Amino acid sequence: MDSKQSSNTTKVLMLPWLAQGHMTPFLELAKKLSTKNFHIYLCSTPIVLTSIQNRITKTQSLSIELVPFHLPPTPELPPHRHTTNGLPPHLLRALIDAFEMESPSLTNILKTLSPDLVIYDGFRPRRPTIASSEYNIPAVELITSGAAAVVSYAYHMFTKPGVEFPFPKLHLNPNQMAPRNDRDRAETRRRMESTKISCKMMLFNSFRELEGKYIDYLPILVEKKIIPTGPLVQEITDIGDKDLEILQWLGTKDEQSTVFVSFGSESFLSKEEREEVAHGLELSGVSFVWIVRFPAGERIEVEEALPAEFLKRIGERGKVVEGWAPQAQILAHPSTGGFVSHCGWNSILESLKFGVPIVAVPMHHDQPFNAKLVETVGFGAEVKRDENRRLDRENIAQVIRKVVVDEEGADVRNKAREFSEIIRKKGDEEIDGLVKELTQLCTEGKLPEN
Repeated sequence: MDSKQSSNTTKVLMLPWLAQGHMTPFLELAKKLSTKNFHIYLCSTPIVLTSIQNRITKTQSLSIELVPFHLPPTPELPPHRHTTNGLPPHLLRALIDAFEMESPSLTNILKTLSPDLVIYDGFRPRRPTIASSEYNIPAVELITSGAAAVVSYAYHMFTKPGVEFPFPKLHLNPNQMAPRNDRDRAETRRRMESTKISCKMMLFNSFRELEGKYIDYLPILVEKKIIPTGPLVQEITDIGDKDLEILQWLGTKDEQSTVFVSFGSESFLSKEEREEVAHGLELSGVSFVWIVRFPAGERIEVEEALPAEFLKRIGERGKVVEGWAPQAQILAHPSTGGFVSHCGWNSILESLKFGVPIVAVPMHHDQPFNAKLVETVGFGAEVKRDENRRLDRENIAQVIRKVVVDEEGADVRNKAREFSEIIRKKGDEEIDGLVKELTQLCTEGKLPEN
């Protein structure tokens, strides 16, 4: 680690949570700031850093340094499990505890690098905020995984119990909400309390045209300045031969005729849900690329995971791929006309960047709220679950056809294209505003009094 930089360069230590869905927006923000006279120390566990090192060009590496952050290894959490990718679900709590405990590694990094600013992940705020306050370093929270709409709803419930949320269109019915237990609620409360330690600023991976009214409402709740970064979406990169085959297959389809089906890297359909999605795709009559994933440790042949004779019946109308596919390239392809998505925030922003409307099939966490936002703003439609939160194949087919084919979905398709044009025209407008805010914060040289 080289902590020597020119005197007019702002040194920023970034500390994202250990999930790819959190690392990607941090990395994209690092790339944007690195062109604005910021030197970035991107800090994570070695296994996470290894997974992203090929996404940093040689030129970018002059201003973006990857800094390993070591968690204490245990028999159940050896170093190769210091990431959520492929982590058995029962070990997630142990990983969270390891990340948030007192860490000589993080303390040593702060002392050695002496950054001007820490940008930390709002999902896991405790250790970075405490550590930075001990060294009198400004700490700014970046919300990567949830919309300002979702966060404003959560803070409203936390700070104004019994008061009606001022944006009723975001209200969820009980069967639209993912189940939450006492631990989830306690975790949310602890996370919100931790934001009090940071300075009077929160960054959101969003933009005003999408979430302006929620961005304006949040400061009333958190008493902090809310700064949108603009959509932090991974750029299109080179692909391998296997991925090229998918794009070549897409090239045989008509323009905007095909849906991309993916539920993210950490959301997995149950057997029943896979069957309903499969039959829904079949009933829709629409061409599709479906990325099928299974939890770590589950070795299931794709043919066995889908309804009998499904692959034979759909023939060349559908392509089923196990594991991973180049999402950005698929969404950018002219043949792609819809995205059947779990509504993770990164996927929503990526879909908007390329002007692809969304068929929302939320799974858990903030995804039901994100899906409601998608439908409320008008660039997608949600597949409704029944009172037992089960999916229905006919409803899936109906929503797919509405979003991609039917005349009643024209407004949805137009709205998605409008957002794509907004993002293209805005360019780095939000980043320029963010640079001004961060520079001013660092110039002050100390944490503001709370």
